[in-house]
Amino acid sequence: MKANGSVVTWGGTAHGGDFCAVAALLTEGVVQICPTSFAFAAIKANGSVVTWGMPGPGGNSSEVAALLTEGVVQVCSNMDAFAAIKANGSVVTWGGSGGNSSAVAALLTEDVVQVC
Repeated sequence: MKANGSVVTWGGTAHGGDFCAVAALLTEGVVQICPTSFAFAAIKANGSVVTWGMPGPGGNSSEVAALLTEGVVQVCSNMDAFAAIKANGSVVTWGGSGGNSSAVAALLTEDVVQVC
């Protein structure tokens, strides 16, 4: 990530280095980047999230994309999944191991201040 909020990547496609599909979304305004083993998630200044890399470890966030268009204040990850905390205290998860939070979804709708 550069000072102007743009992103530069390199490396193999299999390891998330190729971000051609989302490059136009990462030319400015990125404030945080978080990795899994083979994917990345970037928070933009407007609170939206852009993901790229291998689908399984979180590079494909299409199932939760509607929840990642605004209000995200932090993203954290493990080796295979992401968790995003939104300004309203809710949490959105996606990816492989750890990406399915449906068993505790009712507990993640408000008042969450940290995920690790």
